[in-house]
Amino acid sequence: MSFSNYWRAFFQKNGAALALFLIIAVGMWLFMMIILPQLFMLDFSIRANVPPPKFGTEEHYYTLEHYKYMIFGSAQSTDSFNIIDVTVFFRTIGAAIFVTLIDVALCYPIAYYLAHVATGGWSRLMVLSLIVPFWINEILRAFAFKIIFGSTGVINNFLVSIGILDQPYDFIRNDIALWAGLSYAFILLMIFPIFNAIESLDKNQIEAARDLGAPWWRIHWRIVVPHAKPGISSGCTMVFMLTAGALAAPQILGGPSSLWFTQIIYQGFNQAGNWARGSAYAIILLVSCIVLVLVMMKIAKVKFGEMMK
Repeated sequence: MSFSNYWRAFFQKNGAALALFLIIAVGMWLFMMIILPQLFMLDFSIRANVPPPKFGTEEHYYTLEHYKYMIFGSAQSTDSFNIIDVTVFFRTIGAAIFVTLIDVALCYPIAYYLAHVATGGWSRLMVLSLIVPFWINEILRAFAFKIIFGSTGVINNFLVSIGILDQPYDFIRNDIALWAGLSYAFILLMIFPIFNAIESLDKNQIEAARDLGAPWWRIHWRIVVPHAKPGISSGCTMVFMLTAGALAAPQILGGPSSLWFTQIIYQGFNQAGNWARGSAYAIILLVSCIVLVLVMMKIAKVKFGEMMK
């Protein structure tokens, strides 16, 4: 459907008054809540760090020093580049990719079961069981994971009691608690896009493949996964972006050496008082995540419009 035909159908379906209201309301929300704050942050990131009374003065000049600091560090540093911040940045991106892959592996079979196996009351019960735990606040869920994976937590007590471990294992220091907490935090954002995509698949295609003797893994690889690719891409995009930008879970579940890039941004804004550097780091994270998502969409041959269906 062309762009003009889409808008014509949109106005015919909703009526002129409601269609205009929706366009204006959504447009204002996008501008006021997303575009405008990002533009202010971009402006902050290319300005010298000065106190508010000096905003607009000659000392509040444009500069790229905060972006350079991300790579090279301070001018007084003897290192050739800012090893701490760069390492934390790539570790955060790598961890976000890892968490996304965990969610895909966990959510794909659940979504397939909900869409093509579970029926009636059992299907509704499973959906309810997935949704109800998320009524609890994210921070409380993070603390619950800290209790579960703690040295005296449920998992360690169980493993020690049955003799698998001689002494408690430090799941928090080794980031296992953090990965588990982040994987669980965004699991619904992966399940339901995949579920919506698989649900529209004609079951006759699967039955025909089975009748022709195709094994289960080939049915999924050649039929289900290609059909669900837009849903998988949509879920991966949301999980990856939110994981890379997470703050509460890394603060609560992260070990002493598992600094998250968002924690550095938080420190720039709230502890160091350097809003310009914090803004620059936030822009770097945002742009890097967007570029990586677009590259992966190109590799997977998924169009943005397909993900929105």
